[in-house]
This record gives sequence, C-alpha cells and structure tokens, in this order.
Amino acid sequence: MDRVLLVDDDVQLCNLLAERLATEGFAIETVHDGARGLERALATEYALVVLDLMLPGMGGLDVLRRLRKVSPAPVLILTARGEDSDRILGLEMGADDYVPKPFNPRELIARIRAILRRTSRTEASAGPFAVGDIRIDPAIREAWLENAPLHLTSVEFALLEAFMRDPGRILSREQLTQAVLGRKLGPFDRVIDVHVSNLRKKLAAVQDSQRIKAVRGSGYLFVSRPNTKDADDAQPLP
Repeated sequence: MDRVLLVDDDVQLCNLLAERLATEGFAIETVHDGARGLERALATEYALVVLDLMLPGMGGLDVLRRLRKVSPAPVLILTARGEDSDRILGLEMGADDYVPKPFNPRELIARIRAILRRTSRTEASAGPFAVGDIRIDPAIREAWLENAPLHLTSVEFALLEAFMRDPGRILSREQLTQAVLGRKLGPFDRVIDVHVSNLRKKLAAVQDSQRIKAVRGSGYLFVSRPNTKDADDAQPLP
C-alpha cells in the first residue's frame, strides 16, 4: 500500500479523507500541525505528502521549504481559493501540484494517483540516454548536464525527459500537462509554466544558456545545443 501523509489542521476533513483514501487502497497518516508534519515527513518514507498551506504554528510553506532542503518526497499542496501567490510560491519551492479548497474528494484522489503513477514509473528497458550534453537515466530518475548532477524534483525530471524525447519539437502546455502531471490543463492553470521555469533555472545554474524556449501561443521548445541566454525565465503563455 502507498503510504500518504496528510497534514491539515481540519480534523474532520482529515478523518473523512483518511476513510475515503483507505477505501482506495492507501495507508494514511494524519497530522494536524506543521511542526509535527515536518517531523513525520522527515522520519518516515512516504509515497506522497498532502500538505495544507494554512497551518497553525509552522505554516505549510515553511514546512515545504524545510522539507525540500533534505527530501525529494512528492508534495501535493492544498490551498484556499484565491491564494494564487501562495500556490505559485509553493510550486516554485518544489511542490508537485496543488488542489484548491473546497475540493471534490474524487479530484484529490485523481491528483494523488497521477503523482504516484509518475513517481513510481520506471523505464529500465529504455535505459539511459543523452541529448547533446544532457544525460538522463529513467530507471533511477537522475540527470546530468556536462557531467554535473542536476538535483531535480520528480516533476522536473519528468518534464526534462519529455523534452529530451522530442528535441526540436514544440510541445504545447496541454501536451506537457498531460504527459508530466497526468491530467488535463485547467483554466488559468500555471502549474506547468512554473515547473518549466524551475527547470530552466537549474539548467542555467550549471550552464548559462537557454535550453528551453517559450514559443508564444504554441508552447515550449527544447534545443539540444546550448544557446546564448537571451530571455528571462519562461512566462505563462496565452
């Protein structure tokens, strides 16, 4: 059974979700404050952490920030509707995806399953491969640029792999959202754009060049050869 840590101060909601997720085959542990949630996330290996941002004491963003310093564990954040800045900040800090409150439990379960499918997927039969000076190994989900390790989150790795399997081809935001996040692109959905921006920053930290270009109105283009950096981080496309 996949172990899921649910960190939310709404005890009633936690109990309802724990019962519902248990029937879906998940082993659930619930925690109701940020400090305890961080302690459990660091002490035990979970397939996923579901993290509310509005927590007493240590807030959800602080929990996520400290967790990401030492752990790549997948994180799905829960946010109140209208907290656009917080959800974007959470994604920039390494959260995989978000679900706004109030939500349909079926939507939450679908997001959880999508994240777990991506993080548990291995393609050992394909083996490691390289495009230009970037090399990845899907079996262990690690990547290197100029032989320097890229410390990528699970989403960033999946995104880089999607680009490297279609170098020189424009991939739409819809295609990337489906391939990387395992769901459809929603209205005003900026999740994939934030992950592209995060990936570009990590690539640029090793090699100061633009490897992923935003093509306005179309999507994103990955180039196999370095180019002089001539643009800012990717912005959401219309």
